[in-house]
Amino acid sequence: MKTIISIITVLFFSAFSFAPDQSRLISGVVKDEAGFSLQGVNVHVKGSTQGAVTDRNGAYQIQVSSEAKYLEFSFIGYRTEVVKIARSNRINVTLKSSTMVLEDVVSMEYDAAMPPMVRDKTARETSMHVVGGNRHAKRAQVYASYAPEPGYIQHNTEGYTAIDENGFKDVFHNPLSTFSIDVDKASYSNVRRFLNMGQLPPVDAVRIEEMINYFNYNYPEPEGKHPFSVYTEISECPWNGSHRLLHVGLKGKSIDKSELPPSNLVFLIDVSGSMGAANKLPLLKQAFRMLVNELRPEDRVAIVVYAGAAGLVLESTPGTKKAEILAALEQLQSGGSTAGGAGLKLAYKVAQENFKEEGNNRIILATDGDFNVGSSSNAEMERLIEQKREHGVFMTVLGFGMGNYKDDKMEIIADKGNGNYAYIDNIQEARKVFITEFGGTLFTIAKDVKFQIEFNPARVKGYRLVGYENRLLNDEDFNDDKKDAGEMGAGHTVTALYELIPAGSDEALKSIDPLKYQANGEKKAKTLKVEPDSKAELMTVKLRYKQPDGNTSTKVEIPVKGKVVKLNETSDNFRFSASIAEFGMILRNSQYKGDASMEQVIAMAKGARGEDEEGYRSEFMKLVKLADSLKEWSAEK
Repeated sequence: MKTIISIITVLFFSAFSFAPDQSRLISGVVKDEAGFSLQGVNVHVKGSTQGAVTDRNGAYQIQVSSEAKYLEFSFIGYRTEVVKIARSNRINVTLKSSTMVLEDVVSMEYDAAMPPMVRDKTARETSMHVVGGNRHAKRAQVYASYAPEPGYIQHNTEGYTAIDENGFKDVFHNPLSTFSIDVDKASYSNVRRFLNMGQLPPVDAVRIEEMINYFNYNYPEPEGKHPFSVYTEISECPWNGSHRLLHVGLKGKSIDKSELPPSNLVFLIDVSGSMGAANKLPLLKQAFRMLVNELRPEDRVAIVVYAGAAGLVLESTPGTKKAEILAALEQLQSGGSTAGGAGLKLAYKVAQENFKEEGNNRIILATDGDFNVGSSSNAEMERLIEQKREHGVFMTVLGFGMGNYKDDKMEIIADKGNGNYAYIDNIQEARKVFITEFGGTLFTIAKDVKFQIEFNPARVKGYRLVGYENRLLNDEDFNDDKKDAGEMGAGHTVTALYELIPAGSDEALKSIDPLKYQANGEKKAKTLKVEPDSKAELMTVKLRYKQPDGNTSTKVEIPVKGKVVKLNETSDNFRFSASIAEFGMILRNSQYKGDASMEQVIAMAKGARGEDEEGYRSEFMKLVKLADSLKEWSAEK
């Protein structure tokens, strides 16, 4: 009897020891029936938006909560598998192929240059589907859908622009800091994609300003004639106690959806062969369905696709005909090479033909960025976009997929095309871009917005702009209305952080030789009062912006005294943005990270989470913990 009681007791306590009261990291490998690894398989917790994607070795990692019961594995051309989450943290899955009937969208021309291992042998010529028979519609040559043969390995050719991290500037020699605002948010969701796949992101994929600006901040609404408000705050620097951290924020005017101007939208969709994976064209369709459902009767949409050539699939159609727009989307299939330049030219042409003088005229480009036909070089693409943007058509760029993802090209298109750039790694991100931030994504309230800050050497010895390396401007560019800069959308917030060395600090900065023809800065310094003085101005913030349809800028100038407050007395805005910056510096292994640590990042973020209705800030803390585990695992290897 005692033995039975002992066994029951052991089982009882064992059950509690295995109780899923904390999150777990599940990992595994997904293969096909032949034993080949499958890249791009969507893995998500059934009944939630939490997910991951397998890498080129078929491997995945996903953090699951105690409530999670099942994992769902889905991949185009294969049957979806639902697997119960048991006690083991290792779940390997074999997907079975399914028979699919792929519908052709446009006429197809056989391309002998297509790699035979990925060519669909059943390719055939059909008529392009054109709604309404618009006289401007052109037949397009693209390829019927194809999928790689089993065992075909796509090499990782992702492209990122190299980042040369900003260093400290001596205020005596460089009192001005000038840069273009950045409302792009692609870097954060792309970093999230890597982490959810169980990989640390490439260093150049980590753009700290985009990670900070992924989140909205509680800045005051603008008042008066300018379309945005300016917010500043200064405290001690969390990762370097002898420095200060300056927080500068902009808040764009919020506009109710019913008051937004009518839209003339052109969906420019990449249907080339590289878009065949489940996390590309299929996810793209899901994302655009959300946007179509948000359209109003006064809005219009046209659809242009490009692969071997570009073609108009749907003429400009009013928002009242959602069924027609959705039907055109549903027919899209992938196949062929990528004529990105031709697609852009046609999209601009269609946008101009349906231009709304008092409306929002915008191209929404959705692609993995793999331009390899026509205007393929970054320089060519940049010149094309600069030429077309002068006609009042703005640009939104949406990135999809992995493996051959070309972040560098998409960043150029968005920056040079008066637009913004987001990376869609899951359907939840699509909802954020098209639903939660609808106005900011699609409606510009100010263009060519430039920052220029003049620091007072009596308060600041040196400064370093955290991030924005690809947005720096020459000081003289601030007053040059021909110089392009970033755009701000309705309700958008833009945040910039500066790490400051206080005046009077003994810290040495990089020096220059004494000047021959004018007094050297160090000599001037002796005549200045450098002791901290809360009554003295810290800096002057200057901004320039143009109206969305204007060519002449307006200047805003705001002097800032900058009282230094204790870190624990700062706003949630300050501490949360600082935690993201610190996290980004750790991921980049920045030479300026000082005493940064994952523990401090989590502590600051947790204390500054505030109202987190959508759960984005909570998700950030989970990603930090995941990154911390991955860094430890990498170190052990």
